[in-house]
Amino acid sequence: LYHERQRLELCALHALNNVLQRPAFSRRQADAICKRHLAPNSFLNPHRSPLGTGNYDVNVILAALQSLGLTAVWWDKRRPLSRLQLPPVLGLILNLPSRPSWGPLRLPVHRPHWVGLGRHQGTFYNLDSKLPAPIAIGGDAELRVFLEELLARGPCEILLVLSPAAEAARAW
Repeated sequence: LYHERQRLELCALHALNNVLQRPAFSRRQADAICKRHLAPNSFLNPHRSPLGTGNYDVNVILAALQSLGLTAVWWDKRRPLSRLQLPPVLGLILNLPSRPSWGPLRLPVHRPHWVGLGRHQGTFYNLDSKLPAPIAIGGDAELRVFLEELLARGPCEILLVLSPAAEAARAW
């Protein structure tokens, strides 16, 4: 399995590449999306960190997927996960609160963190860039339990990565 590890604040980039199972996007490409497509006339770009360390927002993820002919939709958390049709879902990107660390010291704040979940040979994997290696979640039923547990813990957003045909048919 392809698995990028966390560097700087590039979790959105890592989540994209991990779900796509290849190094589809570089930091330079993500910065170009921010500058050229999302905020071309902006001095301080609202879609990334002003320090140049990443911290890309969802608009960068959506534009990156669109550049590959893919699309993404937010899962409506009011719907039960039992209604989620997983066969057309190419992957999932989650936004979760995370406690940043500085070496062994964990800071007492929560920052948004993007996490990729992907399917390989019928098994879903947690491809979180903060993990040393991918962790098998299991099949469709186990993925639903995994997502329900995350939703029960607190803030969690779920983005489904789809083909445009699957989105148009609302097959998910």
